Amino acid sequence: MKNGTVFVSGTFNVLHPGHLRLLKFAKDSGERLVVGVLSDRVAGVAAHVPQEFRLEAVKMHAIVDEAFLIDDSVNDAIRKIQPSRVVKGKEHKTKDNPEQEAVDSYGGKLLFSSGDVVFTSLDLIRREMAIQEPKTITLPIDFMARRGVTKKSLSLLLSKMKDMKVVVIGDTIVDEYISCDPLGMSEEDPTIVVTPISSKKFIGGAAIVAAHAASLGAKVKYFSVVGKDESAQFCRDELTKFNVDHELIVDDARPTTLKQRFRSRGKTLLRVSHLVQRSVDEPIQKNLVASVKKACANADLLIFSDFNYGCLHQNVVDQLVVIATTNKMRIVADSQSSSQIGDISRFKNTDLITPTEREARLALRNTEDGLVVIAQSVCLSAEAKSVTLKLGEQGVLLHGRWGKDWETDQIPALNSAPHDVAGAGDCLLVATSLAMTVGANMWESGLLGSLAAAIQVGRVGNTPITQNELLHELAE
Repeated sequence: MKNGTVFVSGTFNVLHPGHLRLLKFAKDSGERLVVGVLSDRVAGVAAHVPQEFRLEAVKMHAIVDEAFLIDDSVNDAIRKIQPSRVVKGKEHKTKDNPEQEAVDSYGGKLLFSSGDVVFTSLDLIRREMAIQEPKTITLPIDFMARRGVTKKSLSLLLSKMKDMKVVVIGDTIVDEYISCDPLGMSEEDPTIVVTPISSKKFIGGAAIVAAHAASLGAKVKYFSVVGKDESAQFCRDELTKFNVDHELIVDDARPTTLKQRFRSRGKTLLRVSHLVQRSVDEPIQKNLVASVKKACANADLLIFSDFNYGCLHQNVVDQLVVIATTNKMRIVADSQSSSQIGDISRFKNTDLITPTEREARLALRNTEDGLVVIAQSVCLSAEAKSVTLKLGEQGVLLHGRWGKDWETDQIPALNSAPHDVAGAGDCLLVATSLAMTVGANMWESGLLGSLAAAIQVGRVGNTPITQNELLHELAE
């Protein structure tokens, strides 16, 4: 028997407060704390996190002196180590404890901790991925009164979106949310240590734009370029599930863009992007134009969803604008800038552009003028009829030409408690575009887009917005 050694075993999916109390009690009961982590085979269905992550999480905790995987039985491990004490949670005190036989065989002692708290991070993760309470969303009554917009008029516009024919082209992205449990700071270097709990993937980029449009009732054809990998197949499966007719051209020389977000307790700790940021080759450009041209023959709306990862080369954009204009389609463009890359003004002769303030200033190389000047300048630079300037927590600025005159107004952010702003712009882009195409004016379409964005930021992950969600808010 090794005097002073205390042993604890368990699955340890997440090191929650109850585990920490147990480990502290065990450490206080001896000189050296050894922890046995049940392997995936031994834990079975109780293992929600891979064994290597569970073991690493336990090892990284400063209170633990040694940790190892148990791949046989707990009793075999106890007999081998022969700790002076084996500690279990107090809830096990009145139950059958097979460890008692093992510690009796060499004269050890079985102890029960002073108490535990039932707690699991899995419940928190599930709640985080759910839709937020609708009470956090408030319609802008003053704006609606000022611009003559009513709940009834907005609901009527939604009913007109059914069976609208929409073509979407742009960069495909897969967004992966990795929920983590924080362990603290590493003792070796000033690094935050977390352990993954669960992972969930969503289609993003132009793909989710297409899915939003289909979910709102439109008939959508989606075109993009992907790699030859698992992420591409995931996109195909998701697009099919969301009733999006899609043509994804494979480029063997580039991966499908994957963006990983490591999150803990409602906050994003780290983002990791796997991508190639260069234009697709000329043969692929020609294939894209030919395919989209065919789809535009009887469509109502063309949406460019550009993330500057190479799908929308300028030659592709210019040719498709001519094709859409010839077919008398509405044209809308959004170009998200990464670092200092991106120029929304390269999408000419559009009906609507939807940049952020930063993206508009970047395109104009203007950091000084006021918002109204920026809005009008970016419209003129892009030869666009209107702009929805996204201002983050300050809402949106609507600016467009009616006859000879320019008009401007602002809608505040409608969700007072956002969870995840990723995807808000995609929702706004689609709802605004569809409303505009079925006859909404700038104020009506801007408000529907803002309402869609408000719903989207109330949940984690970019999931397609539905008409029922919008109608629910309009019925409140």
